[in-house]
Amino acid sequence: MYRLYYSPGAASLAVHWMLIELGVPFELELIDTEARQQKSPDYLALNPGGLVPTLMVDGAPMSESAAILMLLAERHAPGSLSPAPGSPGRAAYLQWMIYLANTLLPAFRAWFYPDEPALAEASDAARGVALDRIEAAWDRIDAQLAAAGPYLLGDALTAADFLAVMLMRWSRNMPKTAVAWPHIDAYLTRMRAMPSLREVHAREGLTDWIDG
Repeated sequence: MYRLYYSPGAASLAVHWMLIELGVPFELELIDTEARQQKSPDYLALNPGGLVPTLMVDGAPMSESAAILMLLAERHAPGSLSPAPGSPGRAAYLQWMIYLANTLLPAFRAWFYPDEPALAEASDAARGVALDRIEAAWDRIDAQLAAAGPYLLGDALTAADFLAVMLMRWSRNMPKTAVAWPHIDAYLTRMRAMPSLREVHAREGLTDWIDG
């Protein structure tokens, strides 16, 4: 059985959602990030980065939300949530997973914690750069949905959708939210109807986005 160390609405959300969608057994361990439990010695022994999520897989800890999603998809939904190696959609899947993890997710971290990439006196500038990167990403994703739809990679739901939707949710309080892009708006209308996405919001007590 898997054990997911999570915090409501954090980067663990996509993993929690996929576990529900897959219907595999798992346990949850709440990490109180406001109390900085993620920096406790016990948690750091599992995840030296002091971040959520951590997923216990066969007794060993695994971190990095994108990597966890890819592993779960390959273990439990090979060929669907994770296009098979050598299949026509594999290259695009890998590209989008890395783009979301390496470009969009760090931009959000800089938006929420601008003192990390810059000194306190430069935090406004850091947030401005982060905002530009996030909105440029929405431009690219909106164009991809227009061309490929209904999912990020075409006709089939993949692990990339779990990561993308979580990041779109993170934009909900920004000056320009992801739904300002028309193809993303239509995409999220479809995704919000998924029972597993609604269920993960209910389990984590999140009510400020799921109904639009």
